[in-house]
Amino acid sequence: MSPVLAGVLQVLALVVALGLAYRPLGDHMAGVYSSNKHLRVEKWMYKAVGADPNTQMRWPAYLRGVLAFSAVSVLFLYLLQRLQGALPGSLGFASIDPDQAFNTAASFVANTNWQSYSGEQAMGHVVQTGGLAVQNFVSAAVGMAVAVALVRGFARSGTGELGNFWSDLVRGTVRILLPIAAVGALALVACGAIQNFAGIHEVGQFMGGSQQWNGGAVASQEAIKELGTNGGGYFNANSSHPFENPNGLSNLLEIFLILVIPFAMTRTFGRMVGSLKQGYAILATMGVIWLGFTTLMMWTEFAHHGPAFEIAGGAMEGKETRFGIAGSSIFAVATTLTSTGAVNSFHSSYTGFGGGITMLGMQLGEIAPGGVGSGLYGMLVMAIIAVFIAGLMVGRTPEYLGKKIGTREIKLAACYILITPALVLCFTAAAMALPTPPHSMTNTGAHGFSEVLYAYTSGANNNGSAFAGLNADTQWFNTTIGLAMLLGRFLPMVFILALAGSLAEQKPVPATVGTLGTHKPLFSGLLVGTILIITGLTFFPALALGPLAEGLAS
Repeated sequence: MSPVLAGVLQVLALVVALGLAYRPLGDHMAGVYSSNKHLRVEKWMYKAVGADPNTQMRWPAYLRGVLAFSAVSVLFLYLLQRLQGALPGSLGFASIDPDQAFNTAASFVANTNWQSYSGEQAMGHVVQTGGLAVQNFVSAAVGMAVAVALVRGFARSGTGELGNFWSDLVRGTVRILLPIAAVGALALVACGAIQNFAGIHEVGQFMGGSQQWNGGAVASQEAIKELGTNGGGYFNANSSHPFENPNGLSNLLEIFLILVIPFAMTRTFGRMVGSLKQGYAILATMGVIWLGFTTLMMWTEFAHHGPAFEIAGGAMEGKETRFGIAGSSIFAVATTLTSTGAVNSFHSSYTGFGGGITMLGMQLGEIAPGGVGSGLYGMLVMAIIAVFIAGLMVGRTPEYLGKKIGTREIKLAACYILITPALVLCFTAAAMALPTPPHSMTNTGAHGFSEVLYAYTSGANNNGSAFAGLNADTQWFNTTIGLAMLLGRFLPMVFILALAGSLAEQKPVPATVGTLGTHKPLFSGLLVGTILIITGLTFFPALALGPLAEGLAS
């Protein structure tokens, strides 16, 4: 079987698996967030934090819950790392330095999981399982809660109430993430991923010296790492490490876990607003972009440029032979079009255009299908922009799902769109202009610039993957990328929740013959064009200096 055909079959298998999970998972999530009943374990959690799950919150109160919970999480994870040397199960590792502890705490709470350290050489069992793995669950649940709050803004009328943050947080964790992650962990163990609390041990003799490995609860963390679109690896090699991702079957399973909730949330959206066709329109937009990027990436990496590429069957540098170009390309697109950041190959070793595709996927806003929760609310903001543009074309006040898109809504949507590009471009410009940060670049020229641009694109978009050629473990990069991650995660949430509150206060507007049909293919096409044009205009100059220049020169 040719490698290209194998890649096509892998894509088809993913599409079939995602299609089978779409309806039951989407309906289940809609039921979870619409239910008035509370499980016994959930009641214990509400009592522990002193929250009343039946109290309806307006957007300021909902936002305060998001920010308060996240601030406490950052502080807890920071202190856990700073105290690691005194904790049991630390495997003899010292406490984490202040700047790196801040960066890691910000990273995992912001659902970014950017890592400027080697996991197997820095973090013990307590920090890995009691700190990082816990944040993999709750940070994902926060994103899902904010997305559901925005959906309620469209679904409700004449009230500013968006639900209860604490109820949404707990239900998302207990009823959605935990059960699926448990099944996923068992499947990964069956595939060969490790799951233990072993200490450091030597593995044979290599070139006159011994090699050391430490065990860990890898499969359980790997499952939620992918399912919650987190991305932080137990080992420095991340999902290219055989303990995390042993073979081709586990590779497909991990890609499935990355994509399943973001795609299924479009059905949750359609179910909650009372029109499944609206969910299908958003799904179609996400699917077209994902398939387009996957096809383009595979074509770029399979292209033969000289004898070395022909012998290897394509651009195999930086890729695992057990996954090949197809498995690596599909994984790279899935992880950068979502906020996952896990890698099973080194993006820095991709072709110039291939590296640019991974960057562009993040710069789109990670909305195809995006992170858990963040992908849906990012796409809905783009849908608001699209109907606004359509309204300008015909001279009509734009409407979406029966809600008028007025000045306030457009301002909030515009602020949401501008935050991430401003963070990426300003931090990248500062890093390139100052004398010290460029010393961390392994490469010079266009590729060196791409390393820095990729780092801030990954941080501000809450992705977490890296070009792997940048030494980010410095005070400058730990601090600035940490700030980019926090601002890139929580500032957009401010505008999303304010937008949700504004929509929830409106009364529905009856549809007329002039109302744009946002459930039709025409709108999906308009939405795809809007996404690509806005992103292209924003990031094209920076991309031209980095991956495009490198690709054209090769």
